[in-house]
Amino acid sequence: MSGGASMKDIKLRIKSVESTMQITKAMELVASSKLNKAKLRVERSRPYFTLLHQTLAEIAEANTEFSSAYVQRREVKKRCVVLIAGDRGLAGGYNSNLFKLAAEKMQGAPCCALPVGKKAVEFCRLHGVEAITGAFSLAEDVSVSDCFAMSRLLCEGFLAGEFDELMVCYTNFVSMLSQSPAALGMLPLSPKMRRRGSAAPRQLVLYEPGSEAVYDAIVPGYLAGMLWGALCESFASEVAARRMAMDAASKNAAEMIEDLNLRYNRARQGAITQEITEIVAGAEE
Repeated sequence: MSGGASMKDIKLRIKSVESTMQITKAMELVASSKLNKAKLRVERSRPYFTLLHQTLAEIAEANTEFSSAYVQRREVKKRCVVLIAGDRGLAGGYNSNLFKLAAEKMQGAPCCALPVGKKAVEFCRLHGVEAITGAFSLAEDVSVSDCFAMSRLLCEGFLAGEFDELMVCYTNFVSMLSQSPAALGMLPLSPKMRRRGSAAPRQLVLYEPGSEAVYDAIVPGYLAGMLWGALCESFASEVAARRMAMDAASKNAAEMIEDLNLRYNRARQGAITQEITEIVAGAEE
């Protein structure tokens, strides 16, 4: 009886693990289907950011007496962090690695945050971080227009003195197997954005109504481009991390099923042997 009960328990365990493996396999397939689209979106977002970066650099370099509120550095009495995380778990260390970096960046000064994604909202609530808005709690649904709305909100807060420094914490998509959390400073901007090895400043260019006005008008679009790029990188990283995690979980489940089948067969053989022994013993009597 004990052998039969043991076999029944093992059989139930096998069915349970098989059900779990079906779920992990399905999640792996969903992540794989989203990954190509996410990678393509990353590639398409980078040229926009690069062009705006070059334009801002040219304006700053071509004006010897350049001054803008977006480049003025002041004492950091309060810092704002745009925290881009995922909407769900089951993605390995994707969220935890990002939050570890964000916690380091939030030290040293009072801090507020603009959370993007359910996990980012939860992080701010659990750690008592002031959230300037909760309108972007679903990272997967954030669009380009939402990035412009975020940029306007952040620029207004910076110009109003609500915070003195702005950065974005996101996950950089390196490859299918590698995703690294990153922190990028957004405001104040550096007036000298020239790349290493670049040529001397170009000839003076006249901007209407003025270089500072043009610069200040471009900055919100530049920040929106940065946010959109960071979102694309983060989403691709999340999908890749979830695909890897679900692949590992499926392999572990397959190994567990193989081990349980071996144990089941051993228990079955033991039960059969016991029954034969009992029959032989009964016949001898």
